[in-house]
Amino acid sequence: MLVSGIDLIEIARIERAMIRHGERFSRRFYTHQEIVYCAGRVPSLAGRFAVKEAVAKALGTGIGDFNWTDIEVVCDGQGKPELVLHNRARELALSQGLSSWSISLSHTETHAIGLAVATGE
Repeated sequence: MLVSGIDLIEIARIERAMIRHGERFSRRFYTHQEIVYCAGRVPSLAGRFAVKEAVAKALGTGIGDFNWTDIEVVCDGQGKPELVLHNRARELALSQGLSSWSISLSHTETHAIGLAVATGE
């Protein structure tokens, strides 16, 4: 089985939400580790947001079935993004037989994109 999802977002949209809602926005959408790693860099946060949307699309459920923080983008020692699923998102992936994930994210000055590909049984 192979599934994928992709998402494109305007960086300004994330920036406006951060200005309007402040820390409440960050805590709702990002894990503590993501917040620390991105250190306020809006393009990096937007890329993570896009990956979370892409993962939800790959799972075929949308975000409503789990929390945004159930999907986490971490980086290895070289800066390569890796996906960590928690709680309900992890349960959904396992119930669908999805055991291996590959993600990628990138951004320009105006847009961020996230891609998620999962394989399994």
